[in-house]
Amino acid sequence: MADKVFPSSKPTAAPPAANGSTGGSAAATTAGGATKSDLINPTARLPYRPQPRNRRRQYRPRRNYCRCCCCWIILVILALALLVAIAGTILYVFYRPHRPSFTLASLRIHRLKLKTAADGSSSHLSTLLNLTLSSKNPNSHLSFSYDPFVVSCLTSNNDVLIGNGTLPAFVSDSKDESTFRGVAVAASTDLDAETVNDLRPELKKSNGVSLKVEMDTKVTAKMFGLKSKKVGIRVTCDEIKGTIPQGKSPAVANVAGTKCKIDLRIKIWKWTF
Repeated sequence: MADKVFPSSKPTAAPPAANGSTGGSAAATTAGGATKSDLINPTARLPYRPQPRNRRRQYRPRRNYCRCCCCWIILVILALALLVAIAGTILYVFYRPHRPSFTLASLRIHRLKLKTAADGSSSHLSTLLNLTLSSKNPNSHLSFSYDPFVVSCLTSNNDVLIGNGTLPAFVSDSKDESTFRGVAVAASTDLDAETVNDLRPELKKSNGVSLKVEMDTKVTAKMFGLKSKKVGIRVTCDEIKGTIPQGKSPAVANVAGTKCKIDLRIKIWKWTF
């Protein structure tokens, strides 16, 4: 019968270090006698640790896409603006568009009276004027369509309103001239003290009353089937010399030096320029 061999309960001594020192062992022992190097498996897979994501890399493609879209939009807008500028230049060079012209042919004053009460408590203005106006379109391929005009007659120095009137809407074709006779401008209203103080010296001038005529409307231009939006304009005819009529015969104003100019009326919110 074979004898059983039992292992010794004493731990095996660690081999000496390579440099010959015996102050410590190469691997620390555990309470059960086994070393830490024996407990850790060098071939075991390390525990998984999630790596932090790079947010810059995550959003970079989206930013690049937005930048490309913005660049393309800007290029398209610039290209369209360039094409419009080229087309406008070609039209201007070949057709030479011009503004329409207005002329005040005559102005007759039938009534221009300012009555003030004896006690000075109230003043009443009564006027009646008769105008002859003409409009001319010098363009060959451009026509204008006008809305009804609001005609106003004022004093040139302090803009006191003398009377109001209207002019009907009309279309001015190419190389066309339109004349309007008998345009009535009238007023019958009470004036305040400040307006009376401004108007009375004008009526007493020996060389006549300085007047001006303003006409406000909106116009549309049309050329080769292309139609613009309505634009507000003001026609101002200044340097008119009128006199107060004596008797029943109307007084004929001097309009020899009258010049009519056209200004655009651009309205932005509450202001008109």
